[in-house]
Amino acid sequence: MLDKLFRLREHGTTARTEIIAGITTFLTMSYIIFVNPDILSSTGMDRDAVFVATCLAAALGTLIMAFVANWPIGMAPGMGLNAFFAFGVVKGMGYTWEQALGAVFISGIIFLILTLTGVRAWLIKGIPHSLRSAIAAGIGLFLAIIALSSSGIVVPNPATKVALGDLRQPGPLFAVLGFFIIASLDALRVRGAILIGVLAVTVLSMALGYNEFRGVFSAPPSLAPTFLQLDILGALHTGFVHVIIVFVLVEVFDATGTLMGVAKRANLIPEGRPNRLGRALFADSTAIVAGSVLGTSSTTAYVESASGVQAGGRTGLTALVVALLFLAALFISPLAGSVPAYATAPALLYVAGLMMRELIDIDWDDVTEATPAALTALIMPFTYSIANGLAFGFISYAVLKACTGRIRQVHPATWLVAALFVVRFAFFPE
Repeated sequence: MLDKLFRLREHGTTARTEIIAGITTFLTMSYIIFVNPDILSSTGMDRDAVFVATCLAAALGTLIMAFVANWPIGMAPGMGLNAFFAFGVVKGMGYTWEQALGAVFISGIIFLILTLTGVRAWLIKGIPHSLRSAIAAGIGLFLAIIALSSSGIVVPNPATKVALGDLRQPGPLFAVLGFFIIASLDALRVRGAILIGVLAVTVLSMALGYNEFRGVFSAPPSLAPTFLQLDILGALHTGFVHVIIVFVLVEVFDATGTLMGVAKRANLIPEGRPNRLGRALFADSTAIVAGSVLGTSSTTAYVESASGVQAGGRTGLTALVVALLFLAALFISPLAGSVPAYATAPALLYVAGLMMRELIDIDWDDVTEATPAALTALIMPFTYSIANGLAFGFISYAVLKACTGRIRQVHPATWLVAALFVVRFAFFPE
């Protein structure tokens, strides 16, 4: 039955290999069930409900990927997008989390339309490669400042804006220890390095009396505090236009890049032959809409799926195993609620470091490419806004190309995005 459903022989794999690959992928991405509730609960959202929404959104999105696309890719609420949701839209701009969920829902609908009409492919083709790399790196820097501040390693200072915190305090010490555990284990190619690091710091802090142990297993908490709580009409407020633009742009680049990268590694999109990329794009689009209804930020394809591909995963059976494990994780909510901020901060910081690798793909010898890319990456952490980083990057790219006589190098998609951000600054200031 499994062979017929997922075409295992055709892909040169077996059920055993796919199951192992699914477990491997889950271990590498399951840190999100601890990190996402920690981030989103800072907006006032019920932590337990966010935990359930995270598991369900991940399971649902991955099931769609398994049965619609038959690809070995896991889905879950995306890192970076959850930070933009919590620290950019809600805490930074002062909107409610219900309105932010409404914006995610609208962005998901737009994303789905863009996918079905082919506009998504047009956007991807038109956005400069240097800006794509800078967006990933900038989100990494944004995650880094969140991690460093939440753990107490970086603190506010009236004279210098920021300063080094007291490293003798438990929070910074635990965070530093967690970072070294994660980095060392990942360097040794230990599966689930990030998850192990988060759990190790949590257990150690409990043993030393700095954190309370709430248990491991229990029935899943109620989803009611976040289910169907999205405020779509509130998100249609004119001030939300640029928020929705950012959600859509980041979703387009992040999800598409991840899908293409992992699929190429698994040889799922051979040149000149039919492939299921269109179905995979449809899967991640619908998952965003479903996640917003459940009560979590944008769901996206996870680059950690490459670990499962490395273990031999080639079909949707791998994704099915990942989805089932996320459903099983619903029963460990007490453990998720016991994880302190200084335990998840190292995970954020390590992921941030990995995202910084994108900077090597920027053409630093061309000022018209390098300057907009640098602005994109730098403005995000310094203004505490992914939206501002994207705006500065797209506008400066279009202006510099026009001023240096290279206007033909600017794709219409770039002009469109730059113009939308100019309108936002001119008529809808925060």
